[in-house]
Amino acid sequence: MCQDCGCSVTPAKIRMTSENQSHHDHSHDHSHHDHSHGHSHHDHSHQQINLHQAILSKNDRLAERNRGFFAAKNLFVLNILSSPGSGKTALLERTLMELSDCIPAAVIVGDLETDNDAQRLRRSGQQAIQIMTESLCHLEAEAIAEATQKLDLTDIQLLIIENVGNLVCPAAYDLGETQRVVLLSTTEGEDKPLKYPTVFKSADVIVLNKIDIAEVVGFDRDRALENIRKIAPQAQILEVSARTGEGMAQWYEYLQHQVQPQPELAVH
Repeated sequence: MCQDCGCSVTPAKIRMTSENQSHHDHSHDHSHHDHSHGHSHHDHSHQQINLHQAILSKNDRLAERNRGFFAAKNLFVLNILSSPGSGKTALLERTLMELSDCIPAAVIVGDLETDNDAQRLRRSGQQAIQIMTESLCHLEAEAIAEATQKLDLTDIQLLIIENVGNLVCPAAYDLGETQRVVLLSTTEGEDKPLKYPTVFKSADVIVLNKIDIAEVVGFDRDRALENIRKIAPQAQILEVSARTGEGMAQWYEYLQHQVQPQPELAVH
């Protein structure tokens, strides 16, 4: 968790870019002079744990505020988590393209640097805003609140948060989402749920992506499903290929069921 990696106590400056804002438009005030070098003999591990608990407590309060805001806007909000390279952006790119006429959506994307993913997603014609966290390896509720103020949520029914690629720290941070989706790709191996149980235990839905190349990479589907069900029996499992479109109808059906009101979707 973040008390181990230290990202929560790093004075990272979160930057955002939208369609009309370049990622170069930000301050470069990265002062690091406010550091005390007094080395006392207190229990630093205890202090670190207390600080982490305080950070999580503040985040949880802000997440509840977000949740109330989303409810008032009648927004269904997904927080999508995965390791880097699992195919989150490809999944969202195809989803936004194929459902653009059916579900008005917007996306908040989190990465340490670049707004490449947000640019890709905007090609669908739907809104996407990029949060660049610099050294922070997860998104927090406060950043989500700020990002939503830069989006036009009029008539938006679905808000998707594409979290920073990381299976550890993001699991601890509630963003005020309605449901949490964890993406697992066949290229990652069958034992990911056993290695990173916390994030899978927190999932409402687990999407198994890249099933089109499962055989090529030697992926043991039965073993993977067994591991997922052992760690996350509460989660709905969807098997898809964002590249070929295989299984995507199940994903769209899930989104249709969740979004209110529920029109009959004419999937392209």
